[in-house]
Amino acid sequence: MKIVTHSGRFHPDDVFAVATLLLVYPDAEIVRSRDEDIIHSADIVVDVGFVYDLTTKRFDHHQIEGAGERESGIPYSSFGLVWKEWGREIAGEEEALLIDKKLGCPIDALDNGISITENKFPEIREYTIYDLFSSYIDTDEDDEKILLARFLECVGIAKALLGREINNARKEIAGTKIVREIFAKSEDKRIIILDQNLPWSKVLIPELEALYVIYPRKGGSWGVRAIPKCLIGFESKKPLPQSWGGKGAIELAKLTGVEDAIFCHKGLFI
Repeated sequence: MKIVTHSGRFHPDDVFAVATLLLVYPDAEIVRSRDEDIIHSADIVVDVGFVYDLTTKRFDHHQIEGAGERESGIPYSSFGLVWKEWGREIAGEEEALLIDKKLGCPIDALDNGISITENKFPEIREYTIYDLFSSYIDTDEDDEKILLARFLECVGIAKALLGREINNARKEIAGTKIVREIFAKSEDKRIIILDQNLPWSKVLIPELEALYVIYPRKGGSWGVRAIPKCLIGFESKKPLPQSWGGKGAIELAKLTGVEDAIFCHKGLFI
């Protein structure tokens, strides 16, 4: 099995595309080239060649017509195309969808020049996977042997990350099911008490009744979280009392009447 991607600078889309393929074909040969003969000799081609064709296993998105887009409107790049083809086989149906939302969409959007975040600070932006992989490339580096070695190093990082995210997705699916059951059985749906730390956000944030979630923390303590209004951000549906903000154990215990209270964040969300 020979997998070909482009030479020169690499980006998260081709790194994760190759990492995905190596989860399916661990003994595959990886070649980086823009030479047409080498491209035509490949079993699978990603991010080069100007062709998207499942029958010939060509996964490029740079052609003028692109390679399609998701229902959200985010177009596919090479990672998304490869994950769409093999993700279910690697991770499972639900897990593959979660990973596409968490990794595939942001990576593909960035590679297609689409911003998915609001820039509140003109001279500052988020540090992304793109920046992480770019740090492996010297701006004046053009030795393909060195670039291949660094590319493969990044592919190793991507493979490990995919493995962890597959495991996390499985835990999230199972945990979310438990939270949904607990919420359904709760008499007072404003305050949800969990007996273990579970992924509650995707269940409780959309439910307008749910205002606070209580859950166990390491070391034997418990946390109280004011549930956010949306999945991204810290603005709560109903923040904790203003007087609690930034208070430590002694002051917080006096204010709340809870003798072993520890701390309340000044942002009033935990």
